[in-house]
Amino acid sequence: MAAPKSVEAYIKANPDWEKGIVKLREIILEFDFEEQIKWQFPTYSIAGKNLLSIFASKSYVGIWFFQGGLLEDKEKLLKNAQEGKTKAMRQWRFENVKDIKKTLVKKYIKETIRNHNAGKEIKPAKPNSKKLIIPIQLKEKLTKDKKLALAFEKLSTAKQREYAEHITSAKQEKTKLSRLEKAIPLIMSGKSLNDKYK
Repeated sequence: MAAPKSVEAYIKANPDWEKGIVKLREIILEFDFEEQIKWQFPTYSIAGKNLLSIFASKSYVGIWFFQGGLLEDKEKLLKNAQEGKTKAMRQWRFENVKDIKKTLVKKYIKETIRNHNAGKEIKPAKPNSKKLIIPIQLKEKLTKDKKLALAFEKLSTAKQREYAEHITSAKQEKTKLSRLEKAIPLIMSGKSLNDKYK
């Protein structure tokens, strides 16, 4: 099935939930949203920020709240689609069009807009960076030389990783030790490995 290019096309593509989609759309459009099709769903934004989306599945119709994790949700109506993974997005499912209560839906939308206007946002967590593994040659040197250890600690994790990977990537022990000796003055001066090329 081709991706819908308009909300009307999305409604037509989901005849079982036509009334539900139309009802939710009418409620949402009482507010000052920009309506577009994004990710194949009717999506609603303010000042370019996506806040809501309407979706239909086989067994229910619903609303995605892009920053639903910020909503109070005293009625416990919102679901996390991927528990433990999704931090911000929440969905509200309606298994029957009669379950769509305009006053309650508007209450959640108003809170969403208030949070947006206040600049509240749950940002996606940064992926875990690689663990820093210090090669044995450097570890031994740091244990013996306290000044070097202190200088190494002061470096950013990125710089520490640069040195560790540079030493580890050498195939022969002799080369590893040679790289370590050349790195020591740079570490002591707080420079990155690449600073010697600048």
